[in-house]
Amino acid sequence: MSDGTNADRLNRSRRRWSVLGDTRFVVIAVCIFTILCILVGGHLYGQFLANRDLGGRDNALAALRTQSQKLKIQFDEKSALATELQAKLDSAQASLSAIMPAANTYNINPNQSLIVADGHITVGLVGSPGNEGVTLDINGKQQTVAAGQVVNVAPDASTNCQVQVQSFDMFKAVLVASCTGAKPQ
Repeated sequence: MSDGTNADRLNRSRRRWSVLGDTRFVVIAVCIFTILCILVGGHLYGQFLANRDLGGRDNALAALRTQSQKLKIQFDEKSALATELQAKLDSAQASLSAIMPAANTYNINPNQSLIVADGHITVGLVGSPGNEGVTLDINGKQQTVAAGQVVNVAPDASTNCQVQVQSFDMFKAVLVASCTGAKPQ
């Protein structure tokens, strides 16, 4: 009986191992299937999230393109306006230069003196300008002069000079001073 008992034990042991072997195969197959399902599900979910983000990006790009076009139109309008205003400024500057030549033009402050007209004349503004005119000290001689008035000065026999008050306000006076050689008589 020992042979029969040993054989029974061996048969039972083989059956257990074959059942365990079948169970191991099923467990391994289920694990592999689960891993594959997780991978496929993760991939599909990632594509879903990527497509959802791309939709928002496309909407943002469309809005930015529209805004960019509006800003370009505004820029073009402002550029055209700036060009037009620059042309007007150049025209006004040319007109102003024709009226007020810059050569021999001097700004003088109250109680200040300047040497003008190539060093031939010393002009000083005495006190602040008044309502009617300014008081100028021209080569030591004080004179009250209105805007636009010309004062002729002869520093020597061969030179004739003119001092004109172009404009004045409370803080300064604008003078034009020039000299020429004496005219033969």
